[in-house]
Amino acid sequence: MRMSVRLCFESAVLALFLFLASANVQAADLVFPKDRLTIETADGKSHVFEIELAVDADHRQQGLMNRRQMAPDHGMLFDFGQTRRVMMWMKNTYLALDMLFIGEDGRVANIRENAVPLSEAIIDSGLPVAYVLELNAGTVRRLGIAAGDQVETPQIANRPANAAP
Repeated sequence: MRMSVRLCFESAVLALFLFLASANVQAADLVFPKDRLTIETADGKSHVFEIELAVDADHRQQGLMNRRQMAPDHGMLFDFGQTRRVMMWMKNTYLALDMLFIGEDGRVANIRENAVPLSEAIIDSGLPVAYVLELNAGTVRRLGIAAGDQVETPQIANRPANAAP
């Protein structure tokens, strides 16, 4: 009887291990669509970024998790498919990030600078938004990006208001 219980336990542990391993492989295999994005600041400057798009549930869930670096002119745009209050976190995210909360019109509504890597604290948009742009921490300050600045990208321009992606 003890041998049978042990065999069941070992089988269950092995099954769990294989499931978790396959989930990690699937997450690592996610390919994010890419695009370009421009932020027009109040002082008339344009800042161009190469971005990855997180437009579906799997991409939004993965985000920038488990990445150790990102080029200075890169970022990730999360499209939520609707305007709503958004809650983000930094679980399994090793990069310190600036988060720009953006309305459906592309206007920066709110900014949270220097999100702490690996933190599970909730980062609240504070008001309804349609997008979140994640950039390397310090980018907002370095480029003088502020609430009210305009974000332009085909992802924002081509979607009708309140339409799902």
